Amino acid sequence: MSFEGALEESVSYSPLQRMRHSAAHVMAEAVQEMFPDAQFAIGPAIEDGFYYDFALPRSLTPDDLPEIERRMQRIIAAKYPFVQDRWPREKALEYFRQRRQPYKVEIIEHLFDQEVGIYQQGNFLDLCRGPHVENTGQIGPFKLMRIAGAYWRGDEMRDRLQRIYGTAWFSQEELDQYLWQLEEAQKRDHRKLGRELELFHFDATAPGMPYWLPRGFKVLLELINFWRVEHEKRGYQEISAPLINERTVWETSGHLPHYADNMFLLSINGVINGYGIKAMNCPNAMMVFNFKTRSYRDLPLRLADCDILHRHERSGTLHGLLRVQKFTQDDAHVFVAEEQLEDEYERILKDIDFFYSIFDLKYSLRLGTRPDSYIGDMETWNRAEAILRHILDKYAGAGNYAVEEGDGAFYGPKIDILMEDALGRSWQMGTIQLDFQMPRRFQCAYIDRDGSQRTPVVIHRVIYGSLERFIGILIEHTAGAFPVWLAPIQAMLIPIADRHAAYAERVREVLREAGIRVEVDARNERMNARIRDAQLQKIPYMLIVGDQEEAASAVSVRLRSNVNLKSIPLDQFRAQASQIIKARSKDLWPQEAQ
Repeated sequence: MSFEGALEESVSYSPLQRMRHSAAHVMAEAVQEMFPDAQFAIGPAIEDGFYYDFALPRSLTPDDLPEIERRMQRIIAAKYPFVQDRWPREKALEYFRQRRQPYKVEIIEHLFDQEVGIYQQGNFLDLCRGPHVENTGQIGPFKLMRIAGAYWRGDEMRDRLQRIYGTAWFSQEELDQYLWQLEEAQKRDHRKLGRELELFHFDATAPGMPYWLPRGFKVLLELINFWRVEHEKRGYQEISAPLINERTVWETSGHLPHYADNMFLLSINGVINGYGIKAMNCPNAMMVFNFKTRSYRDLPLRLADCDILHRHERSGTLHGLLRVQKFTQDDAHVFVAEEQLEDEYERILKDIDFFYSIFDLKYSLRLGTRPDSYIGDMETWNRAEAILRHILDKYAGAGNYAVEEGDGAFYGPKIDILMEDALGRSWQMGTIQLDFQMPRRFQCAYIDRDGSQRTPVVIHRVIYGSLERFIGILIEHTAGAFPVWLAPIQAMLIPIADRHAAYAERVREVLREAGIRVEVDARNERMNARIRDAQLQKIPYMLIVGDQEEAASAVSVRLRSNVNLKSIPLDQFRAQASQIIKARSKDLWPQEAQ
């Protein structure tokens, strides 16, 4: 949204957004009381709250927020009406120039309307189209959250402003729930847990490009191995393609005119931007299809690709594993005849249901339609969208999926998978895109039953999405306590005394031969301290061994949940743990045994 749109948006505000927009104006009035010379930029409602940007005579500190809140409470209690007016453009320009409000003046200068919207409540008058609540008393429980910096119009070359973020809700219960969720999210922050659990690392020399540490890389590899085994069962053939292609490939695919800002382009041998680092797998999938003559008997042809991709992101948008520049994507491109589309989509949707159930993740579906910038003809786009609507109506039920107008890929409409985590947050992960355009551009063809040449249709689909992002969300969803099969260390052996270290080593070898990832902690620390350290590392099983365990060829088992299973014969533990890992169970141990 443009900076004008952030201020001027009116049509699509929900009742909650309208209240939050009004809260932003009340906050601006409170700031004006404290700083009469304040200059005001924009103050929209946003997801979960609102903000306003200011140029102020001094820097704000967190200690200022309670005073601003106190003044806001007084303004709200006064129940000032929000009064709407329309001013001639020149009158508004003169008014804001006289009051030294350069940001309002610039906004008006970029508007083409001859009249502009004005809203006033109490002693505060602002440039705005609204909408607002009827009076300030209709603003519900709120809290100011934090202070941040913001560039005017998002331009790093323009003025740096101060932004105050707040949140507002209809009830105190909703506000309390939101604040709890934020507090819980901070505890589960994957960046914090990633450091503590030694999963990954970021370095300033490679922004947005994670270094996978041994434990984190084990999680990544386990996810990929699971993906490979299940895709092999489902008839997918895995390929791998070059990391760099000449720009002609990206021109043919349509990525250069539609996606170049998100690509890393290379100049080699004097050719400016002559090569592109792979940002998508789809062009190379088309080239693999064209490797030889294809027949209708080859379809559906399911090509899977788990290569590394690179996409250029603005530095301010990078966020741990959730927004990176280098990532692994569990891609697949399915080449089908048009009459096979419905059956193949149903297969893929069932696969998604299976994969997400393994991680105990709920999800919903969303249709993305033709964007403003697209390739191909309108007739084909309309047909593609109708096909996806029919599939969603049949699979999910009419009205049981969202529609995001204009959110399709530039080459086709798509079905997005919106994943819900343990805190109820929604994340866009997998996607199933329907593409009539790119196979035409790469001149893909197969020989049909009657000997004629036909162009296949391609389904682009990912289930995890970016594995980096999936792992980041999974860390937060589980608070770092991965299911046993995915835990980088599945068991920690803790010898009670030095004389038990040799037995601990023998147990480790037995468990390793069974495929269980196990380590020994024989440090010169108290046993309880070593147990506590293993719990902090979210290791599923702590196996304590001493004289009694050695004599009985057993291990004393404590779960990371602090359940003490006491002594269990080693063979029994090995068999039970192996079964849980093989089944990819969500349980630490059979409930009846706890």
